[in-house]
Amino acid sequence: MSARFAELPKPPYYAVIFSSQRSDGDDAGYGEAAERMVELAAQQPGFLGVESTRGSDGFGITVSYWSDEAAIAAWKRQAEHAATRAYGREHWYRHFELRVAKVERAYGSKGKA
Repeated sequence: MSARFAELPKPPYYAVIFSSQRSDGDDAGYGEAAERMVELAAQQPGFLGVESTRGSDGFGITVSYWSDEAAIAAWKRQAEHAATRAYGREHWYRHFELRVAKVERAYGSKGKA
């Protein structure tokens, strides 16, 4: 199984879905900040995992998984995350959408090796 898939508990849990279109040309610190946010999120109570991808056209989706809505709210208030989020809105993203969903069912297949 690829490390790109988060290993999650049985539902219910919550998914925070961040879809974004990167701005042209402003890459200063983006990769490092993205890595730091995953590292920091992993230290937060209630964090379950993350999956992320970005295409060559700059469109990306990151889904972070959380045990409950209180954990999501605490992550939103976390100071370093809040500062990076504000900087990103100003410099790194042309457009973004954030959605929060409760996962009621989940299934999958590891497929053939």
